[in-house]
Amino acid sequence: MAEILFTHSYFYKFDQKQWRTKQPYPPLGTIQAAAYLRKNGFDVDLFDTNLRDDPREIGPYLQSNPPKYLVIYDDGFNYLSKMCLTKMRDAAMVMAKEGKEAGCIVMISSSDATDHYEKYLNHDADYIIRGEGEQTLLELILALKSNTDESTVQGLALIKNQNIIVTPNRSVKQNLDEFPLAAWDLVDISSYEKIWREHHKYFSINLATTRGCPFKCNWCAKPIYGNRYNSRSPRHVVEEIKLLLGRYNPDHFWMADDIFGLKPGWVQEFRDLVVESKLKFRYKIQSRVDLLLQEDTVDALKQSGAETVWVGAESGSQKILNDMDKGTTVEQIYAATRLLQQKGIKVGFFLQFGYLGETQKDIDATIKMLLDLMPDEAGISVSYPLPGTKFYDKVRDQLEEKQNWTDSADLAMMFHGTFHGDYYRMLHQYVHSLYRSRRGIKMFEKLWHTPLQITSKDLKSGLASFYFTARSFTLNKKLSKLRQPT
Repeated sequence: MAEILFTHSYFYKFDQKQWRTKQPYPPLGTIQAAAYLRKNGFDVDLFDTNLRDDPREIGPYLQSNPPKYLVIYDDGFNYLSKMCLTKMRDAAMVMAKEGKEAGCIVMISSSDATDHYEKYLNHDADYIIRGEGEQTLLELILALKSNTDESTVQGLALIKNQNIIVTPNRSVKQNLDEFPLAAWDLVDISSYEKIWREHHKYFSINLATTRGCPFKCNWCAKPIYGNRYNSRSPRHVVEEIKLLLGRYNPDHFWMADDIFGLKPGWVQEFRDLVVESKLKFRYKIQSRVDLLLQEDTVDALKQSGAETVWVGAESGSQKILNDMDKGTTVEQIYAATRLLQQKGIKVGFFLQFGYLGETQKDIDATIKMLLDLMPDEAGISVSYPLPGTKFYDKVRDQLEEKQNWTDSADLAMMFHGTFHGDYYRMLHQYVHSLYRSRRGIKMFEKLWHTPLQITSKDLKSGLASFYFTARSFTLNKKLSKLRQPT
């Protein structure tokens, strides 16, 4: 048995909204940490929970092959792990208990554990790794092996002499090319590929080219990689893409960065290397609308294989964008979206309702923007107060016992918005129905102008528009009854 067993607390099947999409990705942050410890001479293994049914499954595995260290190391590139869903917290604590019963030293690294280390230390965790974890984890294990005082290691929370000790924060690593490539060999890639190909007819793998984000949207937490931005070199990324294409033959990559290609000239150099190497693949990214309007960024993305760009549009109201410290304008959202569409790149919108001070006029502006621009996809949520953010500090006194969503479909308002929580849940359904109705109508327009380009997916969308048009009408009537300020 390996000396160090890595695992993580995200279970796709515990988050039905995500499981329905059937787009699972391996735990990238976890296997990066495993690769780092392996590079430094340790024997490592992985117990991947993504596609499993129950956290207690780790128990028999630990009993039959007990490692010395059980490291529950969440994937910091999975945005869902930032939300600290209670189902995943509970799963981590179950696995920590199983680890202690097997005689392991239990270490946990996650956004939630960084924010709430005392909860985990009181539920079978021996050490909490706060923030970026690879170097901290390495130094901690080396200290334990040499009987050195582990409280000298930066980036930890632990209990010593019945007191919780929090050591100084560790600065993030700047030269990301020094990290080894992720330990992809520890993952059963075929189990992921099977799900993708059965449900989508193609296979996608996740990559990360950066860590952190320098922008200061006041609702966005950065508990792991901080309010900084460090980037791998384009050549380093292309080498990993070559490896993955050669070993697993994916059709598509999900670049899991908060912001892809922020560094000046990075996207252009990446494009040049992809073209020079004659690599063929499609990929999707997250970006900002202001960045997309700079120089030839969109052209370079298109030429290197970008298929979809998700942007944090958030709101169609400039007042709300300003209140969020977003640093972008509604005009930029319109301009960037139309430029992407003109270049043949699909657009995804992240939208959120319920931010402090949002009025019905602001909500209507967001709906209008969505229907004006008709992105190819839209992720709609309500504002979620994450610890460590200015937004959280503003609503802290309003938070009651429920401070985390159970899963990503929860959509509970955990503070006092302009309207009641039921209004926002129904608003979510209404906007989705309105959007789907409009997409169907656009399909009929396409049928009229270019009938030979119609696909079976287009036909399904068109037929569904009758249902969603009726549903949006019904939901709007219900919304009007709930539209009473709190």
